[in-house]
Order: sequence, then C-alpha cells, then structure tokens
Amino acid sequence: MKYLKITSFVFCLSLQLPTSNAVFAQKQFRKPNIIYIYADDMGYGELGCYGQKKIKTPNLDKLAGEGIRFTKHYTSTPVCAPARCMLLTGRHGGHSFIRGNYEMGGFSDDKEGGQMPLPEGTVTIAKILKNAGYVTGAFGKWGLGMNNTTGDPNKQGFDYFYGYLDQKQAHNYYPTHLWENGKRDQLNNPVIDVHRKLSPDAPDSAFNYFKGKDYAIAKIADKAQKFIADHQKESFFLYLPMTIPHVSLQVPDEAVKEYIGKFDEKPYYGTKNYASVKYPLSTYAAMITYLDKQVGKIMQQIKALGLDENTIIMFSSDNGATFNGGVDAGFFNSVAGLRGLKMDIYEGGIREPFIARWPGKIKAGTTTDFVSAQFDMFATFSDIAGLPAPVSDGISLLPVFTGKGKPKAREYLYFEYGEKSGQIAIRFEKFKAVKSDVKNNKNASWELYDMIADEKETLDIASKHPEIISRLDDIVRKEHLNATVKEWEFIDPKF
Repeated sequence: MKYLKITSFVFCLSLQLPTSNAVFAQKQFRKPNIIYIYADDMGYGELGCYGQKKIKTPNLDKLAGEGIRFTKHYTSTPVCAPARCMLLTGRHGGHSFIRGNYEMGGFSDDKEGGQMPLPEGTVTIAKILKNAGYVTGAFGKWGLGMNNTTGDPNKQGFDYFYGYLDQKQAHNYYPTHLWENGKRDQLNNPVIDVHRKLSPDAPDSAFNYFKGKDYAIAKIADKAQKFIADHQKESFFLYLPMTIPHVSLQVPDEAVKEYIGKFDEKPYYGTKNYASVKYPLSTYAAMITYLDKQVGKIMQQIKALGLDENTIIMFSSDNGATFNGGVDAGFFNSVAGLRGLKMDIYEGGIREPFIARWPGKIKAGTTTDFVSAQFDMFATFSDIAGLPAPVSDGISLLPVFTGKGKPKAREYLYFEYGEKSGQIAIRFEKFKAVKSDVKNNKNASWELYDMIADEKETLDIASKHPEIISRLDDIVRKEHLNATVKEWEFIDPKF
C-alpha cells in the first residue's frame, strides 16, 4: 500500500512536470516586445548623440549608447501622414496608397475630419503582429483616418488606440479631447484656436490663451505606460508616434523654465502660423527634452518589469525639422548642416535619427552607416517576431542590429513626394539623384550628388556621369505606380 502511494505520487508529479516546463519554456521563448517611438518633425541633428549642443536629450543619448545608432537612415517621405502610412505598410512613395497630407474637414472640433483613410484590406505591420499573438497598441498621432472610416486604427490592427486621430487637431497640445478606441476622451482644456495671431504690443498675459491644464503628451505617455504594465506578461507591440516637436510651440511652464535665460530670444506672435509664445527657442528645446523624459520613463519601466532583454526599443522621426510656427532650425542646427527641411527630399528633409536598443542582442555603443529607410520597418518587425514578412519594398534590418548574417542586398532606395513641387530621389551606391519641380517642368533635369564627399548636396555632378543619369528614368518607370488621387500624380498624369 505504501509502495502504491509513492508510485501514485511520482506519477502525479510526472504529469505536472511537463506542464511546468511548458510554462517555463513559454516564458523563456516568448516573442520579443517591440516598441517603436516616432518623433514628429525632429531634425537629424536635434539629439545630443547626433551632435546637438543646445538641447538636452540624456535618455535618448543613453538609448544610443546602449544600442545601435544609424547615421544614414531615411524617412520614406518628408511629411506626416504618408510617412506613417509607409512605415506601417512597408511601401515606398511610388507604391504607397497614401502619398500626401490629404486633408478632410477643418480645424474646429465640429469639423474634425482627419486625413485620407487607409483602405479596407490594407496589410499593416500591426495586423501581422496581432495575427501572430501580439497585443498591439498605438499612442499619439495617427493621421490615417477617423474612427468612422476604414482608417480607424482599431480596424488596422491595433487592439488599443489613444491620442489624436486628426493631424490638424494635433497642432494644439491642449486640445479639448483625445480619442480612445473610437470614443472621445474629454480633457480639461478650453477651446484654443492655435492659429490666432497676437499683436506685437500684446501684454505677456495674452500668451496664456494658448495654455491649458491637460497636456496631451502627458496623457498619451501615461496611457502608453499603462499599456506596458497591463500587458507585461504578453508579447506586445507598442507604436508611440508622439507629436513633439511639431508646432505649435506648447509645453508646460515648468519644462520651459529649464531653458529660459540660456538663449537670446524674442517672442513669437504667430506670423508664420501656429501658437504665439513668449520664449520660442526655450519652448522648442523644452519640448524635445520633455519627449526625452518620456522615453526615459519607458526605459525605466521596461527595466523595472524585468522585460529589458526581451524588448527592443527603437526611436526615429517622420521627417526633418519644420520651417514655420516660430521654429528656428538654423539656430539649433536642427538638420546638422544638411540641405533642406520638412517637405524637401534633400537630406535635411528625409535623413532621420534612428536608434535601436536590445540588451543581449544589439551590441552597446554601435554606430552604423548602413543605408536604410523606414519602409524597412515592416520587414524588420516581422523578422524580430520570427515571422515571414509579406512582400514589401523594404528589407529586414535585424542582421544590421545584431551583426549576425547579412541584410538582403538591394540596388537602391526610391523616394517620391507629390506635394509641394513634385520631387523624386534615388539613393544608390555612394550617390543620390534628385529631381525637383517636376509638377511644373516635366523635363526637369536630374541632379547627382556624391554622398561620401558631399553629403550636404552642394555640388551637382550629373554632367560628369551621363552613364548614371541615363538609368534613372528607367528606375522611376519601374518603381512608380499611379497615385490614388490627382493631386499626388505628377510623374504620369492622365488628366
């Protein structure tokens, strides 16, 4: 009888062990968490780790010091909505459904209409990861359709969304509301017309009109951290497209105090649109430092929860620094001396900071000059999750991150931007070819730059390389598909 009891105990134990081992194995081999933080209108040179001298970014500098920093990374296109579309779908400017900031509605709450929505059936990276068991969340600026359209983030692969659906609303950091899974979350802020101009003789108190109580970035950051806490035992994808440092220049007063007195500055009265502000230089710097602090909080949270080694954190921006709203890109050397700003397909408009940190997988303190673009993220995220990526225009950067294996070879990066004057760029070998003002001049000439000897694009060497120029139009014909709307079709218009 005693023998039977012992045998019974061992048998029961043997039944329990595989279950325990399975749970242990599941924890050990859980798919890695993916966090992608996306700044808005941040120039290539606005972080300390990219040479910035006047703005403090200790947490992002630490992120770079503990991971890999890319020096030749590009957005897919130089403005907000299409950059986000191309990031999430892995398509470059010649293939993307959305290729510009196609606005609907107006600025006021009752006219909030968003931008052209992603169509039904779009394959986004969020859908790919969600189908693989990831919990998916997006926090910040969406810009790809309102909640009553096919572009609703909850219909495009995100289990949870909190933030701005309409980019026009995101011009104001103290909005009356944000959106949470298709419903308005009312904030404790008055109605503010951020494009109202002030008279140069307005008293200091007039600037208070552009201030509220609930700062949108604080609300968005809190929701993002709650998402991490709520899903710490699951594999999650956190897409965090923050609106900083996109104008308007608005940030809590305590953040601005850190910089007041450090710069010789004059008030901005809204002459180039967006909110008036007494200390424009200090406020701009403070906004970037405020964003940096939110990144620091996420880094600390991930470490405190014991998720460090199973979480990759990435950071980049949607396009180069802006030219309006009181921003002085020259003062801060925001694009590190590169040519162009937002809406330009020259380096200052499309070259972006890109940092990735993954302890145990990415060697700390690594810098790479591997040429890459944000439409590579679709394939990269899939690879990180161990998933076969659907066909896209990008390649996986995971081998570049880890130093294991080689990234897939490609001949060039292709850029196409139909707003402004109609611009095309092709990045290949050591060269970059640019064609501008195509909307007005169908026979516009190609410019050619040696990106090793002349990364500031000052010397056009097209006349010296006719053999290269002769190939470029063939690449355009190969990569360009007709745009979905007339306004974006400048290469092969049928109108």
